[in-house]
Amino acid sequence: MDLPDRPLLDALAAYAHSAAHEPGTPCRCASGTVGVLADRDDGTVVRHGHLVAKAHAPATDPAEHRARVALAAHPDVRGILLPPLPGPGPGELDGRPVSLWPYGAPVDPADPDAAPWEEAAALLALLHRTPPPEGPAAARLPAMRAPVKAALAVDRMRRTAPDHPAAATVSAAWRSVPDDAADGPRLLCHGDFHLGQLVRGPGAPGPAPWLLIDVDDAGLGDPAWDLARPAAWFAAGILPPEVWSRFLGAYLRAGGLAVGADPWAELDVPARALTVQTAALAVAKSTAEGRPLDEVEDVMIDTCARIAGHRTDSTAVAST
Repeated sequence: MDLPDRPLLDALAAYAHSAAHEPGTPCRCASGTVGVLADRDDGTVVRHGHLVAKAHAPATDPAEHRARVALAAHPDVRGILLPPLPGPGPGELDGRPVSLWPYGAPVDPADPDAAPWEEAAALLALLHRTPPPEGPAAARLPAMRAPVKAALAVDRMRRTAPDHPAAATVSAAWRSVPDDAADGPRLLCHGDFHLGQLVRGPGAPGPAPWLLIDVDDAGLGDPAWDLARPAAWFAAGILPPEVWSRFLGAYLRAGGLAVGADPWAELDVPARALTVQTAALAVAKSTAEGRPLDEVEDVMIDTCARIAGHRTDSTAVAST
């Protein structure tokens, strides 16, 4: 795959190449194993054979980034988070931190029946049960960013699409999210869980185990936020009840600490926030792209309308 002719991508591709091969060694990587995996505002990722290089978001705090990468490398989370690769290099490109990671095969979006919901739930439960590591990896570990990302999505919608017909509905739903939504336990959290954050761990014999990737939003916080996106999809009718039941059941069987006997007592507020975040980004992106909302985006707007019409108690999302 040819890389687009952009300075950052070219520099990142060169960095990945130098990390994958000894100096002066020609590249003999198989066709299809070199190219761009993602190029978004929040991160650019290129693959070169057995590894990937990532340029993180431009506004990434360098100290927080180092703490999150150190967490991923810590032995206490081995088997949960994909560990980074050591490697010489610039440390940053165009003011953006750069990191190296092993390549792992992602979840196949074309085979939803094989989606590893139970495995993902067990990994989250294990992460939430793992005490924050001692030493430098913990001393500077920041708060996980899920609540902040929800607020940023609403701000983006209000700045870029204030006149969109759905903007008022999304803002009304956002007002149901209390100001102290980020308060709660201080456990290890991923901060942005969805199935795209899973890969098969490289180098294992036979079917490799799944690992969580992308620690850009990881840190200390309320673990209910890690369950909030599937909870929001379930409440919106996008995630089938049987899949939600499998996911939540696997999480509880693995000893997850995010929820108690009534899961919605802990999940309601984060699920509302993730619903609003998804809807706000849909409004902002569809406006920027000059297109109408698609079917799934419309569902999230409808869910925001139902949230805004309910009392802001522990039944608000579940009753939608």
